[in-house]
Amino acid sequence: MFKRLLLIIFLLGGVCVASHAQKYRTAAGVRLESDRFGLTLQQKLHEQGTLEGIVAIGANEYSGTVLYEWHRPILGERFNYYLGAGAHIGNLKDNGVFTGADGILGIEYKINGLPFLLSADVKPALHFHHEDWLGLSSGVSVRYVLWKDKKPESKWWQFSKRRQEKQREKEREQQKGKIFNIFKKQQD
Repeated sequence: MFKRLLLIIFLLGGVCVASHAQKYRTAAGVRLESDRFGLTLQQKLHEQGTLEGIVAIGANEYSGTVLYEWHRPILGERFNYYLGAGAHIGNLKDNGVFTGADGILGIEYKINGLPFLLSADVKPALHFHHEDWLGLSSGVSVRYVLWKDKKPESKWWQFSKRRQEKQREKEREQQKGKIFNIFKKQQD
């Protein structure tokens, strides 16, 4: 699994040399691990922070995890690494309910021109009331962008926009002048 994770990291690194594209607000998809299958939902909270929820199902357990993740760019806005922390709760077939704390470290790539995110991560966990006190899982996620983030307007080419704003301002000034002229004529 470690070799596959390294291969994915190098492939994603080679694909995104020049990366400038739209960002996302909300994305949902699947998470694949060696022994579990999961669904993931990621919600952007602010410029560099997301909240991620993961529901995972394995052979003899199921769990729900909530993580807060800090995203930092590697090569532009589309390729970044993230790290975070959170907690989980689940049910083990033989032992019942368990809880715990999680950490996460991974990379994420937004595919240019398509509404998909690819990510690979390592997620250590500390379990309470589980047969394994410590767990280390790695996974690959594919998410579909449900809501895109608004693109910021380009600040280096706004000649036409400034001209339109100046034109509107002139029209307002002319309207003000006409209104004041009406009052002046009535006073004379």
